[in-house]
Amino acid sequence: MTKEELQNIEELIKKEIQNAERLIENYKDLTKPIAPENAIGRVSRMDAINNKSINEAALKKAQQKLKNLQIALSNINDSGFGNCAKCNNSIPIGRILLVPQSRFCVNCAR
Repeated sequence: MTKEELQNIEELIKKEIQNAERLIENYKDLTKPIAPENAIGRVSRMDAINNKSINEAALKKAQQKLKNLQIALSNINDSGFGNCAKCNNSIPIGRILLVPQSRFCVNCAR
């Protein structure tokens, strides 16, 4: 991988980290407890509880993505960056640009 490609990937990862942090803040707002004193009706309350569960799952996924992006950013200057963690073949640059936190090539990710 060339130095220019690594710089592009580093910039991309930093942008993705910023996006993930914004998403996490939004999901945290959406997953706040639903106060029982709010007069929203039984069906609406059940719907709000269901939506809260969905948002909690999305929050966990976004937090995991952020963690993986931070790991990728810290490993970007390692000699093994861009190599599959399983088969050690190089991960195509297109895959890294689409999923910068990926540690596996397409075949091993299946």
